Amino acid sequence: MYLYSLTLQQATGIVCAINGNFSGGKVQEIVVARGKVLDLLRPDDNGKIQTLLSVEIFGAVRSLAQFRLTGAQKDYVVVGSDSGRIVILEYNKEKNVFDKIHQETFGKSGCRRIVPGQYLAIDPKGRAVMIGACEKQKLVYVLNRDTAARLTISSPLEAHKSHTITYSICGVDCGFDNPIFAAIELDYSEADQDATGQAAAEAQKHLTFYELDLGLNHVSRKWSEQVDNGANMLVTVPGGGDGPSGVLVCAENFVIYKNQGHPDVRAVIPRRADLTAERGILIVSAATHRQKSMFFFLLQTEYGDIFKVTLEHENDRVTELKIKYFDTIPVTASMCVLKSGFLFAASEFGNHALYQFQAIGDDPDVEASSATLMEIEEGYQPVFFQPRGLKNLVRIDQVESLMPIMDMKILNLFEEETPQIFALCGRGPRSSVRILRPGLAISEMAVSQLPGVPSAVWTVKKNVNDEFDAYIVVSFANATLVLSIGETVEEVSDSGFLDTTPSLAVSLIGDDSLMQVHPSGIRHIREDGRINEWRTPGKRTIVKVGSNRLQVVIALSGGELIYFEVDTTGQLMEVEKHEMSGDVACLDIAPVPEGRQRSRFLAVGSYDNTIRILSLDPDDCMQILSVQSVSSPPESLLFLEVQASTGGEDGADHPASLFLNAGLQNGVLFRTVVDMVTGQLSDSRSRFLGLRAPKLFSVIVRGRRAMLCLSSRPWLGYIHQGHFLLTPLSYETLEFAASFSSDQCAEGVVAVAGDALRVFTIERLGETFNETAIPLRYTPRKFVLQPKRKLLVIIESDQGAFTAEEREAAKKECFEAAGMGENANGKMEMENGDGDDEEKEDPLSDEQYGYPKAESEKWVSCIRVLDPRTQKTTCLLELQDNEAAFSICTVNFHDKEYGTLLAVGTRKVITVFAQKDFCCRIYSYISICGGWEIS
Repeated sequence: MYLYSLTLQQATGIVCAINGNFSGGKVQEIVVARGKVLDLLRPDDNGKIQTLLSVEIFGAVRSLAQFRLTGAQKDYVVVGSDSGRIVILEYNKEKNVFDKIHQETFGKSGCRRIVPGQYLAIDPKGRAVMIGACEKQKLVYVLNRDTAARLTISSPLEAHKSHTITYSICGVDCGFDNPIFAAIELDYSEADQDATGQAAAEAQKHLTFYELDLGLNHVSRKWSEQVDNGANMLVTVPGGGDGPSGVLVCAENFVIYKNQGHPDVRAVIPRRADLTAERGILIVSAATHRQKSMFFFLLQTEYGDIFKVTLEHENDRVTELKIKYFDTIPVTASMCVLKSGFLFAASEFGNHALYQFQAIGDDPDVEASSATLMEIEEGYQPVFFQPRGLKNLVRIDQVESLMPIMDMKILNLFEEETPQIFALCGRGPRSSVRILRPGLAISEMAVSQLPGVPSAVWTVKKNVNDEFDAYIVVSFANATLVLSIGETVEEVSDSGFLDTTPSLAVSLIGDDSLMQVHPSGIRHIREDGRINEWRTPGKRTIVKVGSNRLQVVIALSGGELIYFEVDTTGQLMEVEKHEMSGDVACLDIAPVPEGRQRSRFLAVGSYDNTIRILSLDPDDCMQILSVQSVSSPPESLLFLEVQASTGGEDGADHPASLFLNAGLQNGVLFRTVVDMVTGQLSDSRSRFLGLRAPKLFSVIVRGRRAMLCLSSRPWLGYIHQGHFLLTPLSYETLEFAASFSSDQCAEGVVAVAGDALRVFTIERLGETFNETAIPLRYTPRKFVLQPKRKLLVIIESDQGAFTAEEREAAKKECFEAAGMGENANGKMEMENGDGDDEEKEDPLSDEQYGYPKAESEKWVSCIRVLDPRTQKTTCLLELQDNEAAFSICTVNFHDKEYGTLLAVGTRKVITVFAQKDFCCRIYSYISICGGWEIS
């Protein structure tokens, strides 16, 4: 069953992520869950993350795990969701789809506390999977293969325990012995019966091992032992000859190695020097890297610090547990270490990132060890460290994420054709205002002023086998300018082109000749420099041209068509003439099919609101094959061929197909399918693009032909994941364009607009919006529009943080203590940076390391007036004395003496006689200086 759904922008936040070889071979891929969407990602050779597949599952993904059967070449994906089912998926590389291998129902749908799906644990040898609920229920499924080597799954085996809350589960690596699963559990049965609360205060977490007896097909509780009440996560330790087996228990301030019959090995997690004593440290995400001779763990704390954990062991006995400071990156929901040397960080808030390993943390650094653990009166001696710049990792790519959106409005502050979306995103130092515009992002490579206003531009290669273009040819009202493409672009006069007349078309003809069509004739420039001229008969002029590499059709004034072909010697020969009933509005010839000498189809647009398909076959040359009437005279025609594909991007087999696109004078793009045998037209569709008649151009995008439509704004029509998409570009109005390829820019577009020549590339295909991010100081709460000046007024507040002035003072002290001087980072910025210059400028960038933590009762807040056009803050009012803003609106009173006022609701924590109280206020602010400041 396929359901129709329309989502403007799919979720960008990632709930969980796993990595493995899902397509087989040695390629490393990442599967991420974005709420109701499963994405398959792969880093390309340049370290950019590409989305191979995106699947809407119409449900909520709660957990993901991957496993591999012994001896298999690829990984399977296990999905825990709100469906009340366990689902096992296999990635089908040929069809580019996730095939559903098994789907077993075990409970009610919905995210319920006793229905499994919240936790998944895999036996490291791929023999069983445990799916657990937050409370009571755990089910174990045995995984095997049948005689045809297909994956089989057993009936569920129960491992339930009533009145028990589960915090984490994982598989224990015990080689090929019976599979064992570990769980952190808390029994609340006594606390439920005790009204005094004493039993609840004394409740104790336990680490429990569950054993699956493969012979008896039964799950039993094998071993249980008390753990710290701050325990929140389990990490599997390699075993079965690769390591000592057991688990790492991540608890508040500690990492503990535990195994049945083994004494605890405990080490403290190093703390930041500026962290207050009341704040503990919890591990929030973990990743394991295994090689044949060694393994280590990367654990990340709730403050973003990553620690490398290693175990010193002799056979099954662990002698020492070491925790070494590795690097600091923004807090993640999941981390994936790829065998190809990448770390994928799915951020909890803000943009996700792909890092490359520069080193694996073997250099000396701050380290805590179980061997140096010292017990003192308050507990254990802490180990302190100071965050530093990235040393072992380097960021090479990032994926935009709007999570979390705190407030959003749709406004047209820039007076563009389409309104913009203004969203408050992020948390703390990663907060920003995002301005979303519909369309693909453009990266502008160069802009050059021309000596006049050009009418057209083309790029041309000298030989069909050349990788890059040789010339850019620009046509003006009475001249043609030829620019040579090399390390620089410069004007040339020896190209053979006629520069005293405007050009109608310039292209490569044959294998190595150039053709220039101008109003008075056709200029054919051979490779050896010989020039052949064809002149128009009488006083008639050429008005329209259509051509491909081997065929040319020109339309003369009055409606006569003349057809030329390139013969075997490379000479351009006149073949046929045809008189049309009236003037020709536009022409195009379909591309020459692979292995053929000519294309069969010529499209002719007429001012009588018709498009005709004519044959170019020698047998029925210039015969009309089909006629299509349209709503307005066509301005531009373009044939777009989609190559045949077996198991294409969308998984299906597609025969080759030919589409005819027409830009009509009423601003509509008309698209129809051309039968590749008969030339008949069918399946016509149309779409309004803008107030100007679309001009259509063929460009190359990711190695494929695509269509650039220039109306009142540019549009790109291209194939993405098996679907044809027509998406606007976030760029100004263009007049004429051509595909561009050079050493510096392999796939670009050269275009003219006004008196400027522009070269640009198109970024991130498949996206609906491109965004501009403006950094903020604290977590944004709400914003309103100041209607007169079209300014945004934003309230921001954070709990447990210091004000900007306090942070700057602390940072200055830190630099001086490190002997770096006051201006070590070049400049002391109040706002967090944009993140791209973190390594270059600020060794302690707030976006990278988070804000220093204050007492939990301390609040910081500010009111900001932002001009979205200039992206500048015109006024910033910091609230004092622990006061935080939470609501805002504009108010108009009857007397109107002060105009529109701003009302801000705040809350202040007051401690009186050790008791907390809240004071709530509403402030009104008057706008002065024409709305640029608030007072």
